[in-house]
Amino acid sequence: MGFTGLARWINAPTTGLDLVQHNIIRNHQGHLIGKWQLSVKSFRSTLGSTPGFQVPAERSMCTLTMNENVFVLLEDPAAPMKADVQQMAEADPTAVIYPPHFRSTFLTLSPPGALEQLLAQLKARWVSVRQAAAPAAGQKAATTGQQLVIDGHIYAIGQDWLVRAGNVILAGGAVKGMLLEAEYLPLPVMHTQTADGTSELLSNLLLSVLPNVPDAKTVAVTISDSQWEEVLWDREEEEEQAEVERNKPPVDEDDIYVSEGDSPASKRGDWTGIDRDKRSAFLIMGALKSEGIL
Repeated sequence: MGFTGLARWINAPTTGLDLVQHNIIRNHQGHLIGKWQLSVKSFRSTLGSTPGFQVPAERSMCTLTMNENVFVLLEDPAAPMKADVQQMAEADPTAVIYPPHFRSTFLTLSPPGALEQLLAQLKARWVSVRQAAAPAAGQKAATTGQQLVIDGHIYAIGQDWLVRAGNVILAGGAVKGMLLEAEYLPLPVMHTQTADGTSELLSNLLLSVLPNVPDAKTVAVTISDSQWEEVLWDREEEEEQAEVERNKPPVDEDDIYVSEGDSPASKRGDWTGIDRDKRSAFLIMGALKSEGIL
């Protein structure tokens, strides 16, 4: 798995996928290697409708199923952001009380369908946005039914590139443009110098696979390191890391030899393994939320 970049073709025609495939095969000598299928659901909390229970703002939850994993993004508008709490802690560490969670929480679950089963068993107060207009259908019906799917193909270009292209299809069958993802296999990690995390290498590849269509509206979907750190926060892990740092033996700065511990280790959030899929899922959900599709 390598470093990936995502782009949104907002006004892609219904033939957009065929046009992209033709361009990749004819102009890049690429070939089709498989299907690209993701399903996305959106939920909202119903705590505010409970008699005698008031909440300042309703929580929301989105899930994206990719292969055998489900990525869950929970948003609590009433909770503070991690960056704000850290800023207060730097100003006065004794006056800060860390909340049980921050505004955004990002989880990975497996297998697909486990979340809906858990919500039904716990009778959790979450309802599918798609089913919200029919609460009489019951809790089981309220936690089923995908809101949209991303349906397309995966292409290989040479030995270094994978390109995923798919239509964004709503539950009723309407197509809302396309998503395109380029993956550069030789590099599992790429730290860009731009503040928004864009990569010129990936952006150029994505632009080259897009067909020459007049008035095409395309945008790059990016995430900064600070945004990524916000959703990856884990209190227990942070405390364990702080304890490790405190217990580290002093380092002799005059030591000229390289030891095993001197090489940089893979860290959480790098574009490797499950974190690559997790980051990709976060970008896709962010793009759809920004357009009001979710």
